[in-house]
Amino acid sequence: MKIVIPGGTGQVGAVLKRALSGAGHEVVVLTRRPTRDGEVRWDGETWGPWAGEIDGSDVVINLAGRSVSCRYTPANLQAMMDSRVHSTEIVGEAIANAARPPRVWLQMSTATVYAHRFDAPNDEATGRIGGSEPDVPDYWSYSVEIARAWERAQEEARTPHTRKVALRSAMVMSPDRGGVFDVLLGLARLGLGGPVAGGGQYVSWIHDRDFVRAVEFLIERDDLVGPVNLAAPEPLPQRAFMRALRSASRVPVGLPATRWMAELGAFALRSDTELLLKSRRVVPGRLLAEGFDFTHPTWPEAADDLVRRHRRERRRGGAGIRASSGSSAGGA
Repeated sequence: MKIVIPGGTGQVGAVLKRALSGAGHEVVVLTRRPTRDGEVRWDGETWGPWAGEIDGSDVVINLAGRSVSCRYTPANLQAMMDSRVHSTEIVGEAIANAARPPRVWLQMSTATVYAHRFDAPNDEATGRIGGSEPDVPDYWSYSVEIARAWERAQEEARTPHTRKVALRSAMVMSPDRGGVFDVLLGLARLGLGGPVAGGGQYVSWIHDRDFVRAVEFLIERDDLVGPVNLAAPEPLPQRAFMRALRSASRVPVGLPATRWMAELGAFALRSDTELLLKSRRVVPGRLLAEGFDFTHPTWPEAADDLVRRHRRERRRGGAGIRASSGSSAGGA
């Protein structure tokens, strides 16, 4: 198959390109700064020769969008909105105008669309969309609106010959250098892997190999459309999540952090506390109902595997792929 990945230069794109190319598929990445074979220039906003890559392709997996690993200032939030919506709209135009459109368009979305909650998990059928929760910062609702606008741009694209799936993805955990797992493991090894603000907020995640397998599953299943949660079936509170990571990495102690300490740390890292404090209790209802079998369904076992792979890559001389940490999208 020919698979085109707009915005495929970040962590998630690197994971997919490595796996799909290794499986024998032709993978083309659309990026603002092409530097490798198989990369084609685009700007994520305007029509160009890149559209010829989509015409005649089999699959499009759109990951484009500004990384969420930044301070959530009004300017950055608007940039997130614009980059996601505009890139999705232009991908939709390219598919609509293709003489031979792809048979499936997988569009990155995010588990952040669901409400901050502790009482029950969010699946696709019964999950509560966020934006109106009490006692959370006002700007959290704008993150939800970004996610909704992102999905709406795909829904409204007129692509009658192309099946459309929105990937409501949790954090993809891979051992790649600079990815979210690499950052969390580094904090744990510094002794900073304790509970944050009590640690009761849920963490949703998915092992990189299950993420790839879920994408392959959705490509092959011609009957599946609409939003699909890409998350392991057992989200867990942050305190338990970090405890399991410390155990896997043989770090006995993790210092706790209060909310204000998390604010200082996020400011120093030029990130935002929503990534730490929002309770994302997301489960893969549709995948499980359709018979998808997770190879890494529980976090302690997944953490053990990721730590082993992380060590192996570093012993090889740090050859792990550099990725954009914390990004829910793939890159530019």
